[in-house]
Amino acid sequence: MKKTVFLAALLLFVFTTAGMSAYAQMDGKPASQATSNTSQSNKVIRVYGPGGPLGPIKEAAEQFSAETGMKVEVTAGPEGNWIGQAKQDADIIFGGSVYMLQDFIFNHPEMIDTKSRTELYPRAAGILVRKGNPKKIESLEDLTKKGVKIIDVNGAGQLGLWEDLAGRKGLIEGISQNINLSVKSSAEAIERWKSNASLDAWITYESWHYRLQDVTDLVELPEEEKLYRGTPIALTKITDQKKEAQQFIDYLRTEKSHQIFRKWGWK
Repeated sequence: MKKTVFLAALLLFVFTTAGMSAYAQMDGKPASQATSNTSQSNKVIRVYGPGGPLGPIKEAAEQFSAETGMKVEVTAGPEGNWIGQAKQDADIIFGGSVYMLQDFIFNHPEMIDTKSRTELYPRAAGILVRKGNPKKIESLEDLTKKGVKIIDVNGAGQLGLWEDLAGRKGLIEGISQNINLSVKSSAEAIERWKSNASLDAWITYESWHYRLQDVTDLVELPEEEKLYRGTPIALTKITDQKKEAQQFIDYLRTEKSHQIFRKWGWK
């Protein structure tokens, strides 16, 4: 009787051990690898920045996630809308221009790992006009004509943008007289552009046209007149997944990602 009980217990142990081993090695993977992959798939790389570069960074993030299985969540818009959350969980911060990211560093010195700063791609300034270009604006000189109403973003990566363009051609006075409205962010400019049809032109990045093709036409400036600004990106000091976040930044520097940025109006 005792022998029978012993054999039964021994068989139960063997079958249980074999079952656990088979479960741990499903799909030919050891238990430790299965756990690691599950953990990686649950990670989220959180990226924050202004609205301008949202289009290409979000598209590249979706492509990166499809290729690697690592989820990337991109939050963009006016800083005030996301800075509170970013201070808690941001892995990466990007800027709409170099000076814009530097301002962020001045204002939040505890946030950015400055040694990790990386430049992505430059984008050029141009002139956005109404669909069909009813005022026949073809150049910076045309922005000085009587009756042209210009909206200006005095911040958000565009600080001094129109002045730098106009100054090289002696047009500062003529253009400044036609600035009908100045706002602090691109988000506000878009809202005003859509709600106020009397505004004729907006000197901004060409890239905004690709986000606003339904309500704008793009007047490109001659190459010798174009002004370019950068698109910087950096790790935060608070990230607990530096390796994964850096992997995404490196991915943004690949030719595949560069093609995405070009599609959205970057050089």
